[in-house]
Amino acid sequence: MWQRIQPSRLHEQLHDGASLVLDAVDELHQPAERLAHGLEGVFRSRVQINMYVSWTATEGFGTHWDDHDVIVVQLEGAKRWRLYGPTRINPLHRDTEAPEPPADEPLEEVVLRAGDMLYLPRGWWHAVAATEGRSLHLTCGLQTTTGADLLGWLSDRLRTSETVRAHLPVFAQPQDQADYLELLRKEVTDALHDSAIADFLIARDGNEPGRPMPSLPFLDAVPAREDLHVRLTTARAQLTDNDQGQVVLVEWTFAPPVHAVLSPLLDGSSVPLGHLAETSGLTVGQVAGLITELVNANIAAVSEP
Repeated sequence: MWQRIQPSRLHEQLHDGASLVLDAVDELHQPAERLAHGLEGVFRSRVQINMYVSWTATEGFGTHWDDHDVIVVQLEGAKRWRLYGPTRINPLHRDTEAPEPPADEPLEEVVLRAGDMLYLPRGWWHAVAATEGRSLHLTCGLQTTTGADLLGWLSDRLRTSETVRAHLPVFAQPQDQADYLELLRKEVTDALHDSAIADFLIARDGNEPGRPMPSLPFLDAVPAREDLHVRLTTARAQLTDNDQGQVVLVEWTFAPPVHAVLSPLLDGSSVPLGHLAETSGLTVGQVAGLITELVNANIAAVSEP
């Protein structure tokens, strides 16, 4: 069972000389990063891309399942995928029981060639092998979001409640315990209002850490150059206005004029400093100072034209 959805540094795995795996190539290769960035914007989920290279027909990982959805992109050669289907609905990385092994014969067998794509839901058993010599494919792992994630987020939010923060009435009389549970039940029910899922997604998107993007050679400060291009390091940043009329991005609070600087960047575009200054009415130096702070916080990155 492969469970490496969390990004790691460069990792290689050899299996009887048959395959090579490079983890998190989206952190190392710009076209892969752009693919991950685009998928994250569509699926509102963290994406990690791994690369698999095979030279023989040996199955590198055997028959296994993943705890996250996968989008496969075949780049070179061919790969045979034996698909067995799930034996447990929506299995989790931390689950109450493990899925049973699949039947001996697959439900389907497909061969992916260069340019083909395959979507594989989590929990689907599969076995993969090259069929015609050298083969190269990418797997785009989509971070799983479940009801457990929503409840965990609500639990953190409810810590502002005096009821939730109160001592659990361990030694109280049964009626007192029942009264406390009724109060707690109301707090949880109120938190699970009709827009709770939307609020959760917005909060998670707004706090999504940026993908590592070095802004070389500008290590200390972003110069006031109109031609330098700026982009955000996450595809899911949320720009909101708070009750004080300030602008909030990834828990950073800015004065209202900053809204015109940041809004053109939300769709993942790479925008020149000069254009951001022109549309916001700020000077290039002021915009460069703002972007310097965002670069230092890994919220934005700059590059030469």
